[in-house]
Amino acid sequence: MDNEIGQRLKSIRTRLNLSQRQLARQSGVANATISQVEAGKLNPTVSMLKKMLDGIPVSLSEFFGDEFDAHDRVFFRASELTEIADGGVSFRQVGANLSSRSIQLLQECYQPGAGTGKHAITHEGEECGIILSGRLEVTVGEETSILGKGDAYYFKSSQPHQFRNPGSEPCELITACSPPTF
Repeated sequence: MDNEIGQRLKSIRTRLNLSQRQLARQSGVANATISQVEAGKLNPTVSMLKKMLDGIPVSLSEFFGDEFDAHDRVFFRASELTEIADGGVSFRQVGANLSSRSIQLLQECYQPGAGTGKHAITHEGEECGIILSGRLEVTVGEETSILGKGDAYYFKSSQPHQFRNPGSEPCELITACSPPTF
């Protein structure tokens, strides 16, 4: 998926007539990093990709979504969920193009040691989640807690936040974000 992320980023950037340097200035991500991602030589963390996309601005959902997704669709098979992450973190989204929707619903999985990256994420809205299995370290602002099966969180997404699996088994959870700005 490394190459696919790079190709998508380059396609969107060139469609908007942005140079790599312009995107670097607008996002605060080094030009060399953007170049490596676009070349498929660097697999960005979720937080790094989010930071790059904020410079466009495009949400992760829009970045990975299929622009032809039917907006009135009701049912989605497991195989039809849209993957919007890569590496040790999986975000499987219900629906692809959420531009006219109010909620983003995700099935997430963090492999042992995996997380959203060293940079905290911020975006518009609120988000919540419930842990189905494993353990997840959640940091919101200055607060950190390790959550286990059945535990949950809810916060305003404008607060800097990070997620990481400190355990030895995968952590699975269901999350929601409203509006779908992640």
